[in-house]
Amino acid sequence: MNRNEIRQAWDEVSETYARTRDPTGSDAALLSELTEMLPENPLVVDVGCGDGARTLANLPPGSVGLDFARRGLDLARDTVPEARLVQADMCSLPFREASVDAISAYHAVFHVPRASHPAVYREFTRVLKPGGVLLMTLPSGRFQTVRRGWMGGEMFFSAPGRAQTLQQLRDAGFEGVETRVADDPLGSQSEFVFATRSEA
Repeated sequence: MNRNEIRQAWDEVSETYARTRDPTGSDAALLSELTEMLPENPLVVDVGCGDGARTLANLPPGSVGLDFARRGLDLARDTVPEARLVQADMCSLPFREASVDAISAYHAVFHVPRASHPAVYREFTRVLKPGGVLLMTLPSGRFQTVRRGWMGGEMFFSAPGRAQTLQQLRDAGFEGVETRVADDPLGSQSEFVFATRSEA
């Protein structure tokens, strides 16, 4: 699937995904841990925010929800009315260099072809301030597939594997990489990673 097809697929499944996801759980608690690391009045960007219930609603007021699917943002407007919402692709973030205090990216990057993941992480590094924090889902396996029947539609998933993802983060300029296991929105468990943009 190309990026336009993935966007269309998300528009088709966004409402079902929002109804199916549990807005509570230990992965939501990780966002509190993230918030405690940040300065006052931080600029936080939630990449792949979708309807916003799981992540954006648990981030500091005024955080930015970014998604490239319009339907997800429409749902987020109702769920988190105080948030700022932006339709954009994580492969090209519409933020200035070193302007963001933190990025959350829950279950998001693996909807980009794995060959493009290093470029996504470089974008994260570009917009984060030195010392800025990334919190994202860490894929456990190596895969590239289209799952048909997912949420009543179809969806593209792609990842190079856990070890390679961690190395790609370091190569992009992240350090202090730490992982956690937490409940995910669909009732199972996923691994998450905290990483800090290098001060250099």
